[in-house]
Amino acid sequence: MTLDLQFKLKSNPLYIKYLHENSHWYKTLNRNPEMFNTFIEEMKTAYKLRPSDRLNKALSTFEMVSAIISSLNS
Repeated sequence: MTLDLQFKLKSNPLYIKYLHENSHWYKTLNRNPEMFNTFIEEMKTAYKLRPSDRLNKALSTFEMVSAIISSLNS
């Protein structure tokens, strides 16, 4: 694994956590460092860090607060 890639991985605790949970990425990144962007996308999908996931979470929270307020007013 290249030194540059090791620094990128160590710069973000979520990368390290995902790498520990999915150890097959060690071999993949070691053999093909160009797969780093794929690794990041897979990690974001697994931890629901994509913008669409954040929007869905915000909408869900808003719906929950709205339901609580409407039940208190009844």
